[in-house]
Amino acid sequence: MLETLDPHSAFMPPETYKEMQEETRGRFEGIGIEITNKDGVLTVVSPIEDTPAFKAGILAGDQIVKIEGDVTKNMSLLDAVKRLRGPRGTKVTITIMREGAAKPQDFTLVRDVIPVRSIRSELMDKYYGYVRLSQFQEKTDSDFEKAVRALEAESKGTLKGLILDLRNNPGGLLDQAVKISDRFLESGLIVSVEGRRDEQKMKFYAHSQGTFPDYPLVVLINGGSASASEIVAGAIQDHKRGVVIEPRVLEKGRSRPSSR
Repeated sequence: MLETLDPHSAFMPPETYKEMQEETRGRFEGIGIEITNKDGVLTVVSPIEDTPAFKAGILAGDQIVKIEGDVTKNMSLLDAVKRLRGPRGTKVTITIMREGAAKPQDFTLVRDVIPVRSIRSELMDKYYGYVRLSQFQEKTDSDFEKAVRALEAESKGTLKGLILDLRNNPGGLLDQAVKISDRFLESGLIVSVEGRRDEQKMKFYAHSQGTFPDYPLVVLINGGSASASEIVAGAIQDHKRGVVIEPRVLEKGRSRPSSR
């Protein structure tokens, strides 16, 4: 009943909820893709970097039409989770239909431990910082602060701009999206949550404490950027804090995909 109300929502039994908690802590076992159920079709939001799916060439937007030969049309995310996750070293075959392809293609992947590294950073041309944020996990905000401070130190205090790369970032924890946004904003509304009951309604505002210097800021997103990524990009754009470069976004709103 719950799945028919919202295609991006699902009831989580205790075991599945435990798996989701492991994922947001930065480690799980599977093939390394973020998936969602789009119009009844199991769809890849994005592959996770340096995972079996990523190395095999799975792309954002790929449709998973079969898992081990079983048709996935109208398959729930929970059923897909059970079929795609599994112990390290075991194999799973998925059939992919890709836009522009003449026919589906089979990929046999060996499951592995998927350590999701949330933050990567580097200094470019001595004065410009680049930070890649691949997922919003429990420690993303603290790791993000460390990364930016390290870039400031490496540039010897002459950091002239920052690139925040949210491409293929499928989202994650709401509170981390709010905290990352708050790093760039001194005041104002970041995001609001609406519900039928008053206790479900929430508003999150920026604070001046902990805000980074007013570096020129560019945010990169694409079709694999969704959920918490959209919150960050939207807040920065709404407050005119930086430039958002967006060739195409998934527009999944507040829904959260599943990692396998």
